[in-house]
Amino acid sequence: MKKPRKICFIGLKNLPVLAREFNMHGIGGEEVQHTLLAKALALRGYDVSMVVADYGQPDGAEWFGIKTFKAYKPTEGLPGLRFFWPRWTGMWSALKRADADVYYLSCASFRVALTAMFARRFKRKVVFRIASDMDCEPDKLLLEYRYNYWRDKKLYDYGLRRVNGILAQSVHQQEALLRNYGLPSVVAPMMVDVVKHVVPFDERSTAFLWVSNIRQLKRPDLLLDLAATLPELTAHMIGGPMVGSETLFQQISKRAGAVSNVVFHGQIPYHDVNDYFSQSRVFVNTSEIEGFPNSFLQAWARGTPVVSFFDPDGVIAREGLGCTVRSLSEMSNVVRKFCLDAEEWKAASERCKSFMKRQFNEDEILEIYTNAFER
Repeated sequence: MKKPRKICFIGLKNLPVLAREFNMHGIGGEEVQHTLLAKALALRGYDVSMVVADYGQPDGAEWFGIKTFKAYKPTEGLPGLRFFWPRWTGMWSALKRADADVYYLSCASFRVALTAMFARRFKRKVVFRIASDMDCEPDKLLLEYRYNYWRDKKLYDYGLRRVNGILAQSVHQQEALLRNYGLPSVVAPMMVDVVKHVVPFDERSTAFLWVSNIRQLKRPDLLLDLAATLPELTAHMIGGPMVGSETLFQQISKRAGAVSNVVFHGQIPYHDVNDYFSQSRVFVNTSEIEGFPNSFLQAWARGTPVVSFFDPDGVIAREGLGCTVRSLSEMSNVVRKFCLDAEEWKAASERCKSFMKRQFNEDEILEIYTNAFER
């Protein structure tokens, strides 16, 4: 079988991670994963490109050996018509200019159908990666444009059944996809950025940290409730507004300003946020639902235990990478313990570092992806 050499990543928000000069724009965990994977493949000789949004950069601009092709501006087009122009036409044009052997994308959206149609028309391949547990739940899909939910749900279903391979973040997602869509998938671990130095307990300046886009399913209000139970500890809260959640962002920002032990940063570029993971004793996750959060890996790689209501495939409990809790009061007790008990923290921190070293060998992870591209 001919080995594909040209891989194109489809991620409209990837550029702020790839290119530091555009990092004022918002991102999520999948944009980080796309960029880490793309860089690793480029270093190994693959011809790597990305289809990204138009932020004013030249078409064909290149970073780290990765060529980028502009699809459209996020706000471009007229309501009711922009689905076709510029979103559909702009994407199709960018896919043609990329001229890849394999196209890779993630997150439930109409773009899965568009890419699958393009690939069939031009005899190319598509690999789709599940980015959230909700990508596997037909009645809970977290689609980009809520006002056209039914249309995009149908298009996602159409595309999902016509891609050449599906990758999952966890066994839970793999089972849910098979149960709800009847489709098989392969579990592929996530990519991790390199950490050169882990800050010791006594030198960490922040007690606990919360990082996420501020939207209702992330339950940012619970972080403020948690901070109120721990007045002796300082919390740092990082997150920007999402489209459709601007009012919630303003409410959280205002409420955080009234809590004396909360430092609310708003949006911070990806290239700077890792310093906060390094300086925090605990990372807190309050989400209602997740996939496999990139933030967990950012924390564990820096020896920072995670305290969360959510535990992907039970890995936190199984490996002792922090603690999974069921109530806010339990979360409060656990966070206090890790922040104040140096010995307890050091033991958990060592387990985090050991787990990352043992489970996230880049060459082994890349082999799973390249096998998917070649099938």
